Amino acid sequence: MTSVRRLCFDLHSWIGMKLCVFMGFICLTGTLAVLAHEIDWLLQPAMRVSAAANQVSWGRQLDAAQSAYPDWEISVISAQEGRLFASQITAKMPQGGSRFIWVDPYRGSVTGDTPWFNIHRFLRNTHRHLMLPTKLGVPLVSSLAIALLLSVATSLVIYRKWWRGLLAWPRRERSRRYWGDLHRVVGVWSLWFVLLIGLTGLWYLVESLGADAPPAPWKTVSSAQRTRSAINGAAVDQAIAQARRDWPGLRVTAIALDHKKKRITLQGQADAILVRERANALRYQSGGALLQRVAGTDLTLHQRIAEMADPLHFGNFAGLPVKLLWFFFGALLTVLSLTGAYLYGLRAFASLRSSIARLAPAGTAPRTAPTPTPRNTWILTWRGMGFWRWPWLALIAIGLSRVLEELRQ
Repeated sequence: MTSVRRLCFDLHSWIGMKLCVFMGFICLTGTLAVLAHEIDWLLQPAMRVSAAANQVSWGRQLDAAQSAYPDWEISVISAQEGRLFASQITAKMPQGGSRFIWVDPYRGSVTGDTPWFNIHRFLRNTHRHLMLPTKLGVPLVSSLAIALLLSVATSLVIYRKWWRGLLAWPRRERSRRYWGDLHRVVGVWSLWFVLLIGLTGLWYLVESLGADAPPAPWKTVSSAQRTRSAINGAAVDQAIAQARRDWPGLRVTAIALDHKKKRITLQGQADAILVRERANALRYQSGGALLQRVAGTDLTLHQRIAEMADPLHFGNFAGLPVKLLWFFFGALLTVLSLTGAYLYGLRAFASLRSSIARLAPAGTAPRTAPTPTPRNTWILTWRGMGFWRWPWLALIAIGLSRVLEELRQ
C-alpha cells in the first residue's frame, strides 16, 4: 500500500472508529426522521382518516376546530402528505403551550388533538441539534458533514476502481472478508446518498456559523385596508377564492393566521421546484385585498440553496416513494457506520492472533488464539474507540434527558 493510500486508510479508520457512536446515532435518528410523520400517523388515531372523493374547504376545517376548541388561538392550518392524513392545525392553549388539532379534510369534523412534542418533533430536534440549544447543537451535529465527506474522499483513494464493486457480492469465506466486502458494496451503492447528505449537512454548518440566506423578498402589492374583519372560516375561504384569481398556479398547502394584525398568509407550491411552502406565498388582509406576494422563482441563488437543503436532506419533495428511498439509503448509511467499526474489531483480533502466535517458543506448537465471536469482537471495537466514546455518549444522554422537560410542558 502506497504512503498516500496508507494515510487515507488511517484517516478513514480513525473517523469510523472515533466518531462511530455519534455518527451512528445521528444517522439512525435522521433515517427515522424521514418517516416521522408516518410513525406519528401509526401511533395517533386522531391523525388517521378515510379518504373520500372531495375535500371540504379550508374555512370549514378552521370553523370546526374553532368550534371544538373556542379558547384556543389557531395559528397555522396545514395539509399533510397522503390521502389518509387529517389536516394539522397548530393552536396555542390559554394556559400556555401548543397542541395540534386534527380535522378530517373530507368531512370537516375534528378527530382529536395531540401534544405538540410528538415523534416527529423528537426525531427532528434530536437529529438536528441533539435537543441542545441550537447555537451549540446545530454546528456540533452538522460538523459531522466534514467527517462524512472525508470518509467518501478517502474511500475512493483506498478502493481503486470502486465501480466494479457495484456487482460484487460479499464473499463468505472468512468473517473478516465477508464484513469487509459488505462494507464496500454498501458504500459503493450509497455513494451518491452519502455525498448528498454530506453536502447538505455542510450547508447547515455554514448557515449555523452565520452565512444563512436572508429571508425571501416580499413584494408589496397594496397597503393595508382600514376595514379588518375577524379571522374565521368565511375570511379564509374568501382569501382562497381571491388567490385562485391572483395566482392560479399556486397550490395552497398551509395557511398562517395573524389574529393581531388580521392577516391571512397562504403558502404552497407553484413553479419553483425543491422549495419549502414559505417560498411561495400570498398575504391578505382578512376580508380585504392582497397585501404582499413572494415567489420561489424570484429567489437568489443563495436563497434557493437554503430552500433546497431541507427537501434534499430528508427526501420530502415527491411523496412517500421518495421518502421510502431516502429511508432505505439512510439505513444503509447507518449500517456503514456500524460495519466499519465492526471491521476494526476483526482487524484487532487478527493482530491479537498474530501476536499470540509469535510468543510461542521455537519448536513448540503455537498457542491457541481466541476465536473472534461477535461479542468479543464488539468488546475490542468498544475499547478501540478510546476516550472519544465518553463525550459522545454524554452528549446523547444530555440530549435525551431533555425529552422529559419537553414532555412536562
